[in-house]
Parts: sequence; C-alpha cells; structure tokens
Amino acid sequence: MTDMVSWKQIFIKVLALGSTFEGGSASPLSLSNILQTSEAISYELGGTNYLANAKEPRDILTITSPKFNNHYATGSIITLTVIAANETIVTAHHLNATISRYLANDDVFLTEFLGSVYLTSSAGNASVTADALEYLSSAGAETIYLDSSVFKSQSGRAISIHHKSAKALAPGPYTAVVSKDTVSLLDTYRLYPDTYRDFVTGMYPSNDGSGSFVPLQSMSSGLWAPLVPVPSRIHSWGDPRPLAGKRVAVKDIFDIKGLQTSAGSQAWIQITPVANRTAPAIQRLVDLGAVLVGKQKLAQFASGANPWDWTDGQAPFNPRGDGYLTCAASTSGGACSIAAYDWLDAAIGSDTGVSIRRPAAVTGTFGNRPSQGMITLEGMLAQNWAEDTAGVLGRNPVEWTGFAKAWYTPELHQPESITGLSALSVPDTMAFPIQILYPEEQFPLVNPAAQKILDAVLSNIAKELNMSIIHTNLSATLIKAPIFSDKHDTLDSLLTATAALTYWSSHVAVADPLMTEWARRYEGRFPPVDPLWRKEWTQFNASGINQAAYDQALQDKRKGVDWFEKNILSETPQSCSESLLICDIGTGGLPSFREKALNEGPNATFLGRMPDWAAIPCSMICPIFG
Repeated sequence: MTDMVSWKQIFIKVLALGSTFEGGSASPLSLSNILQTSEAISYELGGTNYLANAKEPRDILTITSPKFNNHYATGSIITLTVIAANETIVTAHHLNATISRYLANDDVFLTEFLGSVYLTSSAGNASVTADALEYLSSAGAETIYLDSSVFKSQSGRAISIHHKSAKALAPGPYTAVVSKDTVSLLDTYRLYPDTYRDFVTGMYPSNDGSGSFVPLQSMSSGLWAPLVPVPSRIHSWGDPRPLAGKRVAVKDIFDIKGLQTSAGSQAWIQITPVANRTAPAIQRLVDLGAVLVGKQKLAQFASGANPWDWTDGQAPFNPRGDGYLTCAASTSGGACSIAAYDWLDAAIGSDTGVSIRRPAAVTGTFGNRPSQGMITLEGMLAQNWAEDTAGVLGRNPVEWTGFAKAWYTPELHQPESITGLSALSVPDTMAFPIQILYPEEQFPLVNPAAQKILDAVLSNIAKELNMSIIHTNLSATLIKAPIFSDKHDTLDSLLTATAALTYWSSHVAVADPLMTEWARRYEGRFPPVDPLWRKEWTQFNASGINQAAYDQALQDKRKGVDWFEKNILSETPQSCSESLLICDIGTGGLPSFREKALNEGPNATFLGRMPDWAAIPCSMICPIFG
C-alpha cells in the first residue's frame, strides 16, 4: 500500500506542473459547449477548444470482455488517450514517465484526456501490473481498455478490446464515441485562433482514403479570427519520415484537394471549382509526414501590393514591433504566421520577385527562394512560369534548412522547357562558399544602426567560416557585361525580358481566363480586382506582349543566367556556389508600416527602395539571374 500511495503522490506532482489536473475524472460531463454534427464534434475541455473528425473515425475498437457492463450511454462522447508501451510488463513507473513526456512536449494533450485509456504494447505478449491500473485510476481514468492482442490475461479493473486494423494506433489524445460494444476513435485537433489574421481557413484531413482535406468553417467571433486545427505531436513520435508531425500552412495559391484556391481574389473563387487534386509539391510534404493545418493569405494573385491596396481582404498583421508593421507581399500570411505562432512549424510560399524573402525580412524569420526549377509548380497559380519558385519559411535556421533539404528532390525538378535554363545540378555537399560579395552601390543602409549590425554580422561570418569579403560594384559590372552581341543596353534587355515573361504568363494564366469568364457571366463586365491588376490588365498591349515575345525573352534570360553563373556566382563540384552575395531586400534598415501615411517620415520607408547609385534593385538579382 505504501508503494501505491507514493505513485499517486508522484502522479499528482507531475500533473500539477503546468496542467489543469484537479484530481477529478474526465467524465463526459467535463466536456462543455459540445456541438455535434455528422461531420465533426467540437467542444471545450480544460479551457481549450477542440474539434474531432466524426465523419471518418480513425479506428473502431470492438469490446471483447464477455461480462462488460458499459456505464456510458450509447453515443456518449468521451476523451481517450492511447498509450503504447515498449515493455512486456507495463508498470506504474512506465506510465508515469509516458504521461510526463506527453504533458511536457505536446500542446494538444491535457490531463483531461485521461478520462479513459487504451493501453497497448509493441512488445507482443505483455502484462500490466496492478499498480499500473491503480495509477491510471488515480489519474481519473474511468475506463481502462486493454489491447486484447497484446494483453492476454484480463483484470476486473480493465476491459479487453480488439483493434482490427493491421496498422498500429498512434499514441496520444483522441475523442471517442461509445456504443454498446464498440469504441470509435476520432482524430482530435486543438483549435488555435488566428489572432493575427494570417489564415484564409484552417483544414484537416478527411480520412476518407481519397487524400482530400476539409476546410474548417469556424472562427472566433470575438477575435475576428479563423480557427486553425492542429493535431497532437505525440501521434508522430514513432514516425521515421523526415517531416513527420511538422505542422505546415500553405499559401492559398497552391491547390489542395477538397479546398478552394482563392489566390486572394473573391472573383477567382467564383469562376474556379474546388480543387480535385493536391499540387505535387504540397503532396510531397504530406508524403514526408507533414500535417497541413491551413491555407494562408496572400497579396492578390501573388502581387507586390501594399497593405493599403488590398481590396478583397484584410492584410495580415505582423507581430513584430507595435503590431502595425507591414507583412510585405505576397507571402505575407506565411511570414507573419511563422513570426507569431510557436504552434506552427513551417509555411509554404512562392517567390517570383521578392515574395518570400521580403516578408521574411520584415518579420525576422527565415525564408528562401530556391534556384528556378527546383520543384514543380504544377497546381500552383502562375505569375511568371519561368521565374516562379516555391520556398519555405521557418523560425529556426537548422530546422528550416533541414525542412528544405527534405522537401526538394530531383524527381520533382521542373523541366528545362518551363525555366528555359539548363538542367539543375544540386550537389549534396557541406562545402561553404569561400567569399562574400559586397555590392558597394547597394550600401550603406539608410539606417546607420542597421548598417552597424550588418557589418558586425559579415565580419563574424567571414571569421568563423574563413571567408573573404570582396567589395564590388555589381551594377557597373552588369551594365558592361558582354551578354548580348546585338543589344546596346544589357541590363535594360534583361529587365525587359523579365517583364515580358511576367506579363504574358499572368495574362494567359489569370487575367484572360478571369476577364473572359466574368464578362460571359455578368453582361460583359470587368472583374473586381485590386487597383494594381486593374491598371495592368486594362493597359495590356497584346501587340507587344505575346507568345513570340515570351519565347524571345526566355532565350534572353538563358543568356543572362549562363553569363551570371559563370562570372559572378560560379559553382564547383565541391560547392553549390563559390560566393555569397549580400543584398538589402529593399528596406534600407528602416521599418515599414501597414498604414501608408506612417511611411512618409524620415524614420520609416516604403518597401522596394533602391539606392540612387544602383542600376537595379538587389532583390531582383535572383529572378533575373536564376
């Protein structure tokens, strides 16, 4: 009896650390504000909101105890925790360690989920000790279910239950619906309010076997915020896949089966159907174990529109500074959500001009624009077929680079016919570049304090990685570059090529389909779009921007990229590039606000700034030169 009391004391001490455990059981009465439909069950538990997928249960367990007396009414909704042991003899000591780990490392699990427990073991023929059962009862477990394929001997305090599926149940918290002789386990999600309004909608897997997702039609009315469902991290702890359990949000420009792709436009929603296939780049994330939790806001059709120019929606909010800084564009929802929410691990976006890198810069997060052609963009609404890229945003640089390395694969590289460039060669190497290129015409930053920080960072990088800092005038080099034999202004020709690629791609993929269908449906009217697009589409010059101009631009771009990779960022078999090129993404080291007038003073800036002595914005180097 002394040992039993000590286990109870240990348990209560463990649960008291940051939990809401009060010693009571998690009976059905502990679930409040229950809303049940054929699709889902939502409820409040321990002051936290949850959602369970009621339409497609994760599994249905069959009660096999011959003299079982079910004290739950048929249809009762209860909480249930799956505990998967590794021992042949499951003791209170093991259970204490397991539950402690659940509480310490998962934001979905609460002690209230111990209202009932399903116990199994990977060790095969196992047994459970009396003190283990007493321990669970002291935790509030009204019902203890034992996996009948593992625990052969029965105890009067536990119920034998059969798990039919060959696939093991993932450990962690579930919602369960009890009948006379079955227990249906429902995937359960914690609902986080999107207080910074970065999401279009939350979503969760349908579990119907089709690979589709279900949009969450719920929001926090008091916060004007969509609710985002996130699964327990415990479910993925035994999954060996590289992105297992990573919670990922996706820019609403990629198709996800079962969801509408808006591209930031109410008009586009009206003329396009719900996606019947997930974009291959996003499907790869699912295949690698990532869990998709929602689709995120973007500047309309992936433009660079400022927050005050958004027409159909409200621009996301930036958690940095006073909360009223810009999130930039167009992957604004992704960057600001990563800065705001520690429950989100990664955000997927696209970068054509600066659409990942600039939002990352203004939110203090990490974001990449990969080499053009790094991953297929099938199922993503195009802005520029030849220069669009897909990247990822993260908070931790090590996890961010690991995510990208797992995601990108040669099997999903774009064909040369799309990029117009030579086939990608991406050596898997740990070799670092040997020098840092410092384009003097792009610096110093307007803000001396920011320049001081930059200088210190570059000095530390050079010292730690044994790199040289090479000062250069990149603009002068580009202007004089012998890229074209038949053109006088090299840089102007390259900028013209990029413009032609963008205008024609956008016209064919977005503008023409939308204008045509809108006119057909609504008596010849022009579709409602942001001012930027309205101006561009009404002034479109079909005689100068056409397929022939696009094809020529693709050839010109190829010449520019080939020259750049040979003369500026050359590569070797040992490294991806011999050099790092340092750029200002267009802030000058100054803040930029979501309200236009606040940027007109000397201590703030409109994004996209270019020094007077530079011939090209440094941010445009990547799109133009690959």
